[in-house]
Amino acid sequence: MTERPVLTPEQRQQRFVQRFLGAVPHLAALGIAYRTHGPDWAELEMPFADQQLADPDYGIIASGAIFTLMDSAAGFSVHMALGEFLPIATIDLRIDYLRGPAPGATVVGRGSCYRMTRQIAFVRGYAHDGDPDRPIANMAGTFIVTRPPVVAA
Repeated sequence: MTERPVLTPEQRQQRFVQRFLGAVPHLAALGIAYRTHGPDWAELEMPFADQQLADPDYGIIASGAIFTLMDSAAGFSVHMALGEFLPIATIDLRIDYLRGPAPGATVVGRGSCYRMTRQIAFVRGYAHDGDPDRPIANMAGTFIVTRPPVVAA
């Protein structure tokens, strides 16, 4: 019988997030991976890849790739704030693109859940290419949380 490694709760959560990211085809195609998280925030990263380019002549990454990174980072920040993985869906997500990332750079997306009601989570965040003080995009959004129905005793 093979012994399973003993993982901390954080290691189990990290393993779950990485498996989830690998199982979603468009996230896997973009190379989006887990980076780190806290009690109400999460960071994902997207290493540069040719398939992300909108304009290969200028090395411009498609805005949809950055949008996908930010939507996913925001969603995982909601899961961190909930402390469990309940079904959620994006209601609204706004991204302001401030500048393009450096050519060939890994883009990091950070989402923070700053307020939670019973059904709505409010998030904000930013994307950067190595210096969080010099973001390439800012993000704000809302997510709906689907909780299991309360069963009367």
